[in-house]
Amino acid sequence: MSPLAAASRPAHLADTPTGLPIPGEPGFATHEETRRHRRQRLAAALRLFGRHGFGEGISGHISVRDPEHPDRFWVNPFGVSFHQVRVADLICVDATGHVVSGHHPVNPSAFVIHSQIHQLHPDATAAAHAHTPHSRALGALGRLLEPIDQESAAFYGRQTLYSDYQGPSVTLTQGRDIARHLGDHRAILLRHHGLITVGNSLDEAVHWFLTYDSCAQVQLLAQAAGTPHTLTHQQALAAREGFGDQQLGHFSFQLLFNEIVAQQPDLLQE
Repeated sequence: MSPLAAASRPAHLADTPTGLPIPGEPGFATHEETRRHRRQRLAAALRLFGRHGFGEGISGHISVRDPEHPDRFWVNPFGVSFHQVRVADLICVDATGHVVSGHHPVNPSAFVIHSQIHQLHPDATAAAHAHTPHSRALGALGRLLEPIDQESAAFYGRQTLYSDYQGPSVTLTQGRDIARHLGDHRAILLRHHGLITVGNSLDEAVHWFLTYDSCAQVQLLAQAAGTPHTLTHQQALAAREGFGDQQLGHFSFQLLFNEIVAQQPDLLQE
């Protein structure tokens, strides 16, 4: 921010891109402290997915990169319900698909998708994926989110549609193709499949996922009722600057984390 802009900022606005009093991501002295923080957020995020009804049998997974070993990631194990995942259940998987920490197997689809995203996108600390009804419906129409409100503008120019469906994602070739198509976007809608979002933190990636799915629901409702009016290009950019801010995305998850931990404290069991 330029000195002139800071000087002209109203007193009630904080010195942040959004003008909101948002604290930054905490820093930690050791890899172990960072790892514990990320694992706790991961377990909470999975419980939140369960609360939102994102469970679809064995489908759906969230991953976060290990802070000490960038070629490894933590992810929910195969065959454990979103509603029951604890920190103790999480597994760490290396670049070859071996579980190097944890007592459960890895979901093959989780490995091929998340390993390639983390490999091809060094800035993607986390990735979230599930087969939600709203994302599947939007994908079946071959449509991305339109900027019909402030929340959907967070993805204006930051989303892409992947239409090359070749069955369940169980090969590295499929995972690599999805990761390449993701590019520098924060969301990729998989036609006939579901949704993936990424972020510089797990908090951010999960917030984008929850927001995208909610926006998909709003768009489907609006289009079923009539023809929605979209924001203009300039309006969409202005809305994206606020609602698409990474710091806001990260902080928004903190409210959900505190809420789910208060309601389901057993998720923190190590």
